[in-house]
Amino acid sequence: MNERRKVQRHRVLKGGTIAIDHTRGIDCTVRNLSDAGACLGVAGPLGVPEDFILELEAGKIQRPCHVVWRAEKRIGVAFK
Repeated sequence: MNERRKVQRHRVLKGGTIAIDHTRGIDCTVRNLSDAGACLGVAGPLGVPEDFILELEAGKIQRPCHVVWRAEKRIGVAFK
């Protein structure tokens, strides 16, 4: 498979939250990470909006994201 990413990602295994609004979110696992984006493990990609805030470290880090691809239990995001 050809690598299409502009920035190399680093493997990580961190808990995160896909913040949909101020009252709800979806738990996720950050599988790999770079300055440009991430791969997130989710229970299922349904219900994950195209644009959201990824919260890491109990909300200490917040990154606006746009979904680039979806698979059965993973989604790829680009940071805005």
